[in-house]
Amino acid sequence: MAHVHLEDGAFTIEWVVIWTLIAVALIAIALYRLGGYAIPTRKLAVAAMCVAVGFAIFQIEIPVFGGVHINLTPLIGILVGPSLGSLAVLVINMFGAAIGHGGWGMIGANSIVNIVEVFLGFFIYRHLRCSWNASRFFSAFSATAVALTVSAFVALVIISISGIQGSTQGGEQTFANLLIMAAANIATGLVEAVVTGYIVSFIGKIRSDLLEMAEGEKRPETAETSQEVGTVV
Repeated sequence: MAHVHLEDGAFTIEWVVIWTLIAVALIAIALYRLGGYAIPTRKLAVAAMCVAVGFAIFQIEIPVFGGVHINLTPLIGILVGPSLGSLAVLVINMFGAAIGHGGWGMIGANSIVNIVEVFLGFFIYRHLRCSWNASRFFSAFSATAVALTVSAFVALVIISISGIQGSTQGGEQTFANLLIMAAANIATGLVEAVVTGYIVSFIGKIRSDLLEMAEGEKRPETAETSQEVGTVV
């Protein structure tokens, strides 16, 4: 849900190159991990759907604190995993730049932020489900809330380090404004966490196979799974 809404020229070319190289390294790792096995057609279809939905919801801006939006990147991580999810958010950011939702030079920085969301969303959800046997709603809510909170500060750090060319604000004022932006993103992230929790719970009831990667091996039946079986039957 965090996103660097800056146009080309806001960062110096040096920082654009640095963030782009870091993003390229992360994408290269994702491609390397995906290269070891054949990706099921169903998983590719889900990833394509995530790109379409993610790109569409990116464009719905909530007019508070300069504009924030939901992007469902932790959900993408839960559904398709961190590697395929990293490629999905790269495509979303490229499409976004093509229509002016952030500059082309921001693709690297935004990909880093969104990959953090995908990675944390997947692994926190997996840990809560597999190690704690937590409910799907709680796991998805917690994973999303933590992922979006961390990514909000990652975006803040990226902008603070890079600096904004042509800004008339001093360093302290800029940082204060960025803190307000981060707080707004975190607050919006809690809303997204609730939405993601309900979406994952619903998917678990009708198509639990879509959550196999994030949930690992089959766990002993709990009250939640018993209720789900009863609902399906």
